[in-house]
Amino acid sequence: MNGTEGPDFYIPWLNTTGVVRSPYEYPQYYLASPAAYSLSAAYMFLLFVVGLPVNIFTIHVTLQSKKLRSHINYMQANVALANLFMVIGAFPTTIYSSMNGYFAIGRVGAIFEGFFCFICIIVSIWSVALMAIERVIIVCKPMGNFRFGENFSTMAVCFTWLMGCIASVPPLFGVARYVGEGMQNIGGLDYYTRHTNEPYIMYLFACHIWVPVTIMVLCSVCLLCAGKESETVQGRAERETTRLAVIMVITFLVSIMPYAFTAWWLFTHRGAEYGPIFMTVPSLYAKSYCMYNPIFYFWVNKQFRQCTISTLCCGKNPIEEEERSTSGHIHSSVSPA
Repeated sequence: MNGTEGPDFYIPWLNTTGVVRSPYEYPQYYLASPAAYSLSAAYMFLLFVVGLPVNIFTIHVTLQSKKLRSHINYMQANVALANLFMVIGAFPTTIYSSMNGYFAIGRVGAIFEGFFCFICIIVSIWSVALMAIERVIIVCKPMGNFRFGENFSTMAVCFTWLMGCIASVPPLFGVARYVGEGMQNIGGLDYYTRHTNEPYIMYLFACHIWVPVTIMVLCSVCLLCAGKESETVQGRAERETTRLAVIMVITFLVSIMPYAFTAWWLFTHRGAEYGPIFMTVPSLYAKSYCMYNPIFYFWVNKQFRQCTISTLCCGKNPIEEEERSTSGHIHSSVSPA
């Protein structure tokens, strides 16, 4: 194995010179320069400062506005809730660990960071998959005119959190374990040591990664094909919602899959040589999903954008009122005398 393994950690650095130390007791500046840890701390602080308010506001607007009482908006609010769960539970630990160059609060830091991030990823991936399934049912109509009501949406939200708990809670009780990753300032599942629970890791990838990702891809293809075929008859609102679902799928895959593929490679190539940056960069990049996902949602979803502006402007939407007045002026100017 091209690394150093301790009782509760694995460091991707051979201890040939005796410099390797426990990431729960000593700074890990032999893995990367102090500047790299400072940059990581600054990046995570940016995600925290932006991700906290935008996800809180996304949940608030969705619950406050009756116009947003639809399955796709409930799923987006659920993703925002999972992101908020990660921002509050994991990011402060990551920031503090990056500032110190190691898990200054001990192994509990790696466990906390790994658990909160992992449950967020699983809840988000199933939420986006269910969002795509709902769009296929509405657009392609394999079940006739069936629509997801509020009760179905509530059950869907509960299902995503059930899947998240099933995937992320067992390592807390010894089925697997959470350890430090990469530069030892972020936590994650142990994919790459002899302590890995192979059946459990294979179950995670099969049921909670590849199955929902396959659902997302197949549903997106169906939606794109159906959109081209029924472009003249499909309502404008349905087209916009379908476009939103496809964009949310693409956004999720672009942000999360690099980390998933890296973790799968490490699991299937245990003992392979890799540097500390190899796992750190995909993990930090995946965490950015909590920041730009609500921003994409705001720009793509016109209805949510209008409700957001109305909330910020105390119930008024100056942009919408200006558009209406401009439209009325145009109609009056072209009407016959």
